[in-house]
Amino acid sequence: MTMSAHRAVPPNLGPSEAAPATNRPSGTRKGNDSVRPVAATRRTVHMIGNAHIDPVWLWPWQEGYQEARATFRSAIDRMNEYDDFIFTCDQMVLLSWVEEADPELFEEIRARAAEGRWVNTGGWWVEPDCNLPGGESLVRQGVLGQRYLASRFGKPATVGMNADPFGHNGMLPQILTLQGLDSYTFLRPGPHESTMPHTAFWWESADGSRVLAYRIPHEYCSPPGSIVGQAEKALAILDRSFEQLMVFYGVGNHGGGPTRANIDSIHRFDAMGSFGRLVLSDPRRFFDAFTASLGPEALAALPVWRDDLQMHAAGCYSAHSMIKIWQRQAQQAALAAERWAILAAQLTGTAYPREDLTRVWRQICFNQFHDILPGSAIEPSYDDARDGLGEATTIAKRLLTWAHNQFARRIAIPAEPGTQPVVVFNPHPWPVSADVEFQYGAKRGGAHVVDSDGQPVPCQPTQSSATTDDGSRGALVFRAEVPALGYRLYRLRPGAAPLGPDDRVARPVAATSTVLENEFLRVELDPATGWLASLLDKTSGVDPVTGAVGEHTQISQDPTDTWGHRVVSYAGPGVPMDLRRIVVREQGGVRGRVRVERTWGRSTMVEEFILSAGSHTLEVRVTVDWHEQAHLLKMRFPVALAGPSATQEIPYGFLARPVDGRELPGQSWVDLTGTLADGRAAGLTVVNNAKHGYDFSPAGQPGEQDTPSIGITTVRSPVYAWHDPQTLDPDGLYSFQDQGIQHFSCLVAPHAGDWRAAQPARLAQELGLRVRAQQESFHDGPLPAANSYLDVRQSGAGEVLVTAVKGSEDEAGSGEDTVVRMVEVAGHDSTATIALPGVARAIEVEVGPHQIRTFRVPADPAVPVTEVDVIEWPIGDRGRGEWRETEPDS
Repeated sequence: MTMSAHRAVPPNLGPSEAAPATNRPSGTRKGNDSVRPVAATRRTVHMIGNAHIDPVWLWPWQEGYQEARATFRSAIDRMNEYDDFIFTCDQMVLLSWVEEADPELFEEIRARAAEGRWVNTGGWWVEPDCNLPGGESLVRQGVLGQRYLASRFGKPATVGMNADPFGHNGMLPQILTLQGLDSYTFLRPGPHESTMPHTAFWWESADGSRVLAYRIPHEYCSPPGSIVGQAEKALAILDRSFEQLMVFYGVGNHGGGPTRANIDSIHRFDAMGSFGRLVLSDPRRFFDAFTASLGPEALAALPVWRDDLQMHAAGCYSAHSMIKIWQRQAQQAALAAERWAILAAQLTGTAYPREDLTRVWRQICFNQFHDILPGSAIEPSYDDARDGLGEATTIAKRLLTWAHNQFARRIAIPAEPGTQPVVVFNPHPWPVSADVEFQYGAKRGGAHVVDSDGQPVPCQPTQSSATTDDGSRGALVFRAEVPALGYRLYRLRPGAAPLGPDDRVARPVAATSTVLENEFLRVELDPATGWLASLLDKTSGVDPVTGAVGEHTQISQDPTDTWGHRVVSYAGPGVPMDLRRIVVREQGGVRGRVRVERTWGRSTMVEEFILSAGSHTLEVRVTVDWHEQAHLLKMRFPVALAGPSATQEIPYGFLARPVDGRELPGQSWVDLTGTLADGRAAGLTVVNNAKHGYDFSPAGQPGEQDTPSIGITTVRSPVYAWHDPQTLDPDGLYSFQDQGIQHFSCLVAPHAGDWRAAQPARLAQELGLRVRAQQESFHDGPLPAANSYLDVRQSGAGEVLVTAVKGSEDEAGSGEDTVVRMVEVAGHDSTATIALPGVARAIEVEVGPHQIRTFRVPADPAVPVTEVDVIEWPIGDRGRGEWRETEPDS
C-alpha cells in the first residue's frame, strides 16, 4: 500500500453510515438512457464499486479481519438500497474470514453472487507482491483462491486483479492463463513510472501466453463523497478513443467500500451525461463489452507489451530483510514437505496430508501480501508475520520429518556395533553432491564416514554447534552423493579414516589466508580488502575477476522512506567497511574455509568463504550484525568484463536487464556476461538465498567503481512504515528496520561463454533447500541403501526444471495421485522424459521455451495420465504441446 489522498470513512462512522442519504426508499435506482442528453459523449464508463482492503498495513491483521466483515456488510446493505449496485471483491482470504466469523452474512453474499451483483474477481488468496514470491507461490495463490471460489460459489474468477502491488513480473501472463484468467487489471506502475503508455493492451509473457490488460486510471479507491474528482482525473489519464472504459470507486485501503454519496453521484452524472454513460459494473462485464466494441480486428491490433511491468517503489525489494528470509524458508520447506509427503503416502498407503499443507500454503500466501512481504507495514505486523510463517515452516518440517522417517525405518541397515547410521535425503529432482554438516554424539577418538559398502567417504571435523567441556557432542562435514528425489545410507565409524594411495580423503582442498583451491577453481583473496582478487575457472581458463577494480562493501546514507519512493538507484557513492582480520578455519578433504571479518560504525559483517572439493562454485556465508540508522549496505561483485550484458531471475523465468545502475527486483540469481581482455566471452553468476534488490552498474558507477559490477542491496534501515512526504521530526523517537543479526549465503560461479553453462536455476534451488541428514538405528527392511523416486532425462538446448512434485488437490478413488509441474528455464526447446518409479509411470513431454506444464499421474495404472492447468483442472482444448505416456524404463 502507498498513501493516497483518501483514506477511509470519516472517524467514528462505520462504512454503512458514510455519507448518509435521507428519505430514500429501498430499491431506488437513479438515471437511465432516456433522460441522458443527446449531446452527451458516446462512451460508456464502467464504474467498478470496490473496497480495496489491506488486511495488514498501518494496522494488524486482526483489525483487517474485522474490517472485512464490516465492509462486506456495507456492500450488502447498498445492494438492498440500490437495485443496480454491483460490488467487486478480490482477495479470497477476506471471504474466508467472513465465512468463518459471520456465516449469515456469508450466505447473503452467496445469494447476491448468484444474482450476479456480488462479483468475485482476481482469483488469488491475496493481492501479493508480484516480484518477490517464487513462481510456485504465485501458482498457489491461484490454487487457493480459485478452488475456494469454485467450492463456495460454484465458479472461479476469470479476470485477474492486482490493484495495488508495486510491480508485476513478466511471467504473470502465462501463470494467469493457466489459472483460467483471460484478463488482468492493475494500477501500478502508473503512467509517470513506466514507459508503458497504454490504457488497454495485450500483455505477453516469454512463452507467448497473453492476457488482455487494463491499467486502472488514477486510483482504485475514492473519497466517500461525490465521484466527480475520481472520474475527471481518471478520464484525463485514459485513452478516450475507446468506447468502453473502466473507472474504480469506493472508500478503500482500510475498507469501507462504495457509499450512498458515491452511488448517488454516479446516477446524477449519468443523467447529466457529464462523462458519457455511467454504469455500475464489474471487471468481467467491462472486458466483455470492451472486446465486443472493438471487434476481432481492432482487438488483435491492440499494442503488445512483452516485458514485466515495473516499478512503483524500488526500496520495497530490500526493506525488512527478515520477512524476505522467513518467506524463502517457508516456501522451500513447503515444497520439500509436499514432495516427500506424496512419496510417503504412496509408500505407506496413508492419506496425503492435504489439510495440513493447505494450512501451510495459506499462511505463506497471506504473508506475501503487498504490504507485508515488501516491508512496508507497521513494526508489530512483523511479529504476526514471523509467527504465521513460523507456523507454516514448523508444520512443513514436521511433515517432512514424518515422511523421511517412513523411508528410513524401512531401509535394511545391518547391525554394526559402535557405528551410527545416517540417512541423507535429497529434495531435488536431480542427483546432488553436497557437503553434509552433521552433529553427533561424541566419539573420543573422532569419527569418519563410510558408505553402505564400507568405502571411506571424504570427511573432516568441523565446529560443533554445542559448546560443552565434556565432549558429549561432535561435528563433521562429509560429502554425500544422493540420487534424485531420493536418499542414501552412510555410517559414522569411530576413529580416523584409513588412507589409501588413491583415497580422495588424502587430497585436501588448499586453504590459506589468501588462497582457496580445488581441482576446478582457484580463488585468491586480496589481503588488503578481504575480497576476491582472482576467481579462475581452471577448466576453461577464464577469470572474470582478475583486473576488476572496486570495493566489495559499500555503505551510504539512505534518506528515503520505507518504500523507497521515487528511487531510481541505490548505487551511489559510499564507503567500504574496514577489514578487521582474515582467519583460516578449515582445511581438509571436503573443503577449505576462510573467515573474513569487517566493521563499520557499530556494525560488523563476517563472510566465510567455503570451497568444496569438486565444486565449480565458491560459497560465501554472510553474517551481518547491523546497528546503523537510515543507511544501507551494498555488496558489490566487480568484474573485469567489457560490454557486459545482465540477466536476472524472475519468478519461473529470467529477463535481460540494463547495465545502468538502476535498482531492480529479482529472485535468487543474477549474471553479468561480457568479454575478457583477450576477447573471450566470460561471466560471473551470483546466487543468494535471501535478497531481492539488485543493480547492474557500468564502469565508472557507482563512485570510484572503475569496472562493471553486480550490486546486492544487503541491508536498508529506514523507519518502519514511513511514507513521504511526511517528514521525520529530528527529535522524534522512531523504530528503524534491520537492526541486529541476519544470516544468508551466496554462491559465486565464474563461467565461459553463456550464463546457462552455470545452471543458475539449479544452483539457486540447491542453495535455498539443502539436503537433510538424520541419524537412524539398525533394523531389517525392504528398502535398499539408496533409492531415487524421480528420474528426469532431457534432450535439446533447453533446461526443464521440475518445480513441484505433490499430491493432487483432489482425492483419488484408489491411492494418491501425483502432480508434477515443470518449467523451461533456459529459453530453448527441450524434450523431457520424467519417470516416477514409485508408481511405475513415465511421460515424455515437449516443453517449449519458458513454458510451464503440469500433469496428474494417477496411482491407479488403469487411469491415464492427464495434462492439467496449474489449478489442477483439465486443460481441455487449451493444448500446451505434444506429450505421451511411456514406459518408465524406456
